[in-house]
Amino acid sequence: MTAADHRKTATTTRTATATTAAPAPAAGPGLAEARGELSAAVIRALRSGGPPAYAPASVLRADPWGEDLHLALYLLYELHYAGFDRVDDEREWDPDLLRLRQGAEARFLHALRTELADGPRTVEDAFAPLLVEPVDLSGSLSRRLQTDGELWQLREYAALRSLYHLKEADPHAWVIPRLTGRAKAAMVAIEYDEFGAGRADRIHARLFAELMADLGLDPTYGRYLEQAPAPLLATVNLMSLFGLHRALRGALVGHFACVEVTSSPGSRRLAAAMRRCGAGPAAERFYTEHVEADAVHEQVVRHEVIGGLLAGEPDLEADVAFGCAATVLVEDRLADHIRRAWDRGRSALRTPLPEL
Repeated sequence: MTAADHRKTATTTRTATATTAAPAPAAGPGLAEARGELSAAVIRALRSGGPPAYAPASVLRADPWGEDLHLALYLLYELHYAGFDRVDDEREWDPDLLRLRQGAEARFLHALRTELADGPRTVEDAFAPLLVEPVDLSGSLSRRLQTDGELWQLREYAALRSLYHLKEADPHAWVIPRLTGRAKAAMVAIEYDEFGAGRADRIHARLFAELMADLGLDPTYGRYLEQAPAPLLATVNLMSLFGLHRALRGALVGHFACVEVTSSPGSRRLAAAMRRCGAGPAAERFYTEHVEADAVHEQVVRHEVIGGLLAGEPDLEADVAFGCAATVLVEDRLADHIRRAWDRGRSALRTPLPEL
């Protein structure tokens, strides 16, 4: 039986099940299992409704790149997005949870600034290397998937990326009220495209859900949190960190610009990978949609969003450069994690996906 046959059978089964017994939708995704002291404190607090119980020194001891800190941060950030099933929405602004989040954020941000102590300070220095396609693509994960990737690897990649793509563009929307003039107008124009240009069926998060269905994955929001390792969580946490702090608005613009600048060539390779592996039309469509759109967005974000921002606030240039460099850093760490796992013939997830 081919992958397409498996997908058809799975879809038929899901449809029949939904028709006979459709459960009431949950208010939000479920909580993951704890990965250490900090994440355990957050989970207990969210389940009980009480304050998080933890030793303050444990934040200072936590690995800034580790599973415990990044799961704790992800859970705390998610209160500002979809929340969690059976967790009171009021916990979003709980002062005890915010205090823990502040400490974990400071630990992560310090690690980023330490790693990038010799990083770029200008927009030119940060973005110039990204504007030229490297001659040697041997280290590119999208290139590997395009030429040698197998269907199980594409499925893992999609499951990992679902933690962002099922809320694509939401973290970047935080910056809109913090921009003015040219920068705001251009940012809204790009986000309008990301959110489907007025059409619900074209919202990029929905297109990614359809990609997941083509790959035989569960497109439920937050479904693969339990299987997502720290390097993936760090990529999502980075944009939430930048987005939820006005003081980091320049870094969020740098992050957004970095994503748009690098998206088009990578999306072209991933569309080819989906086509080569017979992943399905929706799986291919998600990436082909990004090839042309993000090529246009790249020009707008560099000249109008960054240009407009720095015309009014030139002192934010180093922050924009930092946001770009931090994005490259966390994406490189994730790619290294995935490559190492696959080179050993192992899953890049914390637990492998069920086979089709």
